[in-house]
Amino acid sequence: MAKSRTIYICSACGAESPQWLGKCPSCDTYGTLEEQVMAGGNNPAGNRPGWQNSRPNNGKGQRNPQPRISVRFSEITQYEQERFPSGYGEFDRVLGGGIVPGSLVLIGGDPGIGKSTLLLQVTNQLAQRLPRILYVSAEESGQQIKLRAARLGVGVVPVESENNGNGKDKKASESTAELDNHLYVLPETDLEEILRELESLRPQVAVIDSIQTLYFGALTSAPGSVAQVRECTSALMQVAKRENITLLIVGHVTKEGAIAGPRVLEHLVDTVLYFEGDRYASHRLLRSVKNRFGATHEIGIFEMVDHGLVEVENPSELFLGNRDEFSPGTATVVACEGTRPIVVELQALVSPTSYASPRRSTTGIEYNRLQQILAVLEKRVGIPLSKLDAYVASAGGLGVEEPAADLGVAIAIVASFRDRVVDPRTVLIGEVGLGGQVRLVSQMELRLKEAAKLGFKRAIVPRGQVYPEDVGLEIVPVGKVIEAIVAAIPPQQRFGEDLEDEEGEGQE
Repeated sequence: MAKSRTIYICSACGAESPQWLGKCPSCDTYGTLEEQVMAGGNNPAGNRPGWQNSRPNNGKGQRNPQPRISVRFSEITQYEQERFPSGYGEFDRVLGGGIVPGSLVLIGGDPGIGKSTLLLQVTNQLAQRLPRILYVSAEESGQQIKLRAARLGVGVVPVESENNGNGKDKKASESTAELDNHLYVLPETDLEEILRELESLRPQVAVIDSIQTLYFGALTSAPGSVAQVRECTSALMQVAKRENITLLIVGHVTKEGAIAGPRVLEHLVDTVLYFEGDRYASHRLLRSVKNRFGATHEIGIFEMVDHGLVEVENPSELFLGNRDEFSPGTATVVACEGTRPIVVELQALVSPTSYASPRRSTTGIEYNRLQQILAVLEKRVGIPLSKLDAYVASAGGLGVEEPAADLGVAIAIVASFRDRVVDPRTVLIGEVGLGGQVRLVSQMELRLKEAAKLGFKRAIVPRGQVYPEDVGLEIVPVGKVIEAIVAAIPPQQRFGEDLEDEEGEGQE
């Protein structure tokens, strides 16, 4: 029997060292090396022989040469791998158009945000199309999963209600029928048992909820440690690639918002998704930060209701305020999340400060961007903001981090300072430079079409680009922030009745 050996693993980056050091030689953090005892003769794949032992020996301690299995790049057949839909268009959008067979998808998010709810609903939809779906739960028993599934309607399909002759429909409980469901549930934390079930059942899709609660018996460290997470993920990846099983893996996050465990975890998987949202709000955002089979930074938007998560088909309406109300300090921008344009309302409030140092507060807007825009407005436009409090927020709390929202933030601040109303039919798109310039941003045509679709009439955009004439908007190009202020905030303020009269004259 081989002797066990002791190694030291960094809890921050996962680097290994044969001896203890005060500072990790890989990431230079102090006090992060933890002792791990590796049992000899074991491996994460359940005592399966490794590739080193599978090669034949010629009896002299030397390996026999093997035939070359590499191929020329030009000989590789090019074909598009077929995806299968998950049953949720928002989920498919983030994945790049559907689920790729044999891929590993890591989904992280805060506790209670809805990761397990989302995956249970997705597996329910997949079980209606595919013969075998496995849900591995290391945090709940089978009875607990069944209780949660009953609330979400998992395992039943709605049918048309029948009239019973007296003008009333049957009870809602009778308007559902049990599915011939192909969803299998495995409450287990032992990695070797899970690997055996995967090889025996060979499901098309398997959910692991969650990777931090699995353990491999050959390691003495606790579940969730760096070594356990790395070895469990590596073993699952080997089985998934060999059997062509799609794995949807739930990952816990740290207090900083990053996925817990070694950084190598995100390198091993094919796709990394973050499920975000304010626990006091109903909407949830599924954001892609890594995707080998599609675009990154795509988002899918869901809304949490009594019976689980539902898709939001038109997210712009969710992040637009009531445009019938005219209030100072409000501007509308078109932000892009990946390839999806979203119209967002920004609100600003500027008021005299009661403190020696004025307060700056943001919700959904990057704090440093606000500081930069305030400095540009004071230096280049001449608005005294250094002794005023400034508060900026996005409607619905959507995080708008891209520079294309700079112009909207600047106009909202100026409108609040002057107590004026920006025309609610105008959208603002552009980045604000330190010299007061309005810079070009990407995907302008996509943004303009989204604004026109929602009924906006005018767009204030950066100068220097040829814009399509058939977009359905009045294009107002500007080169400086001061020009945008003049165009967005007219000298004579008009309110609802004047705007309605102008629309009536235009129709005549």
